[in-house]
Amino acid sequence: PIRIPMMPPITLTSTASIKNCISTLNIAAKSSNTINLAQAEVTQTLRNDQRLAPGVANNFTVANQASVLSSFQSIMGVLSALLASVAGISLLVGGIGIMNIMLVSVTERTREIGIRKAIGARSGTIMMQFLIEAVLVSVIGGIIGILIGGGGAEIVGQAMGIGNVLTVQPILLSFLFSLIIGTVFGVYPARKAAYLQPIEALRYE
Repeated sequence: PIRIPMMPPITLTSTASIKNCISTLNIAAKSSNTINLAQAEVTQTLRNDQRLAPGVANNFTVANQASVLSSFQSIMGVLSALLASVAGISLLVGGIGIMNIMLVSVTERTREIGIRKAIGARSGTIMMQFLIEAVLVSVIGGIIGILIGGGGAEIVGQAMGIGNVLTVQPILLSFLFSLIIGTVFGVYPARKAAYLQPIEALRYE
């Protein structure tokens, strides 16, 4: 191997199948500003050594850590977008589930709502009650999800020997999303309960 001490190495991997040949060279540039120049010089030197004519493809690969890092970041970007899409669909499904639960609750408590309105309960009070219930259902589900997610990440991290660091920011973000989902999807059932007519509600069987 040829090594010039200084910056992170440029790795060269030969695709030739000749026995007893050098398969990998680690070469370091003098500074970070000369990495591209060093890579170009190494490429040309190897082409000359291999006597490759202009236009002929290289029979070796030249890569630096910057290109490897760029590829890794591109892959992580795609994975992050995929996970965000899955999370968005999960939030939508969860919100619809909360709305359905609250609609069933309104239906089952129709006579109760009618009695409360008949004795003077305001529509705003009833709406706030059902909205708070929807938010509580969403928040409890969010807390359970945080506990399961954190515990699962810890178990998988220990099983794979990977360090797991759980920070406060994603926990607060998850809790905030729970509040938002409960509020948004709880508005319709709460409004439906608040604007029930007392006479029709009392007649409901």
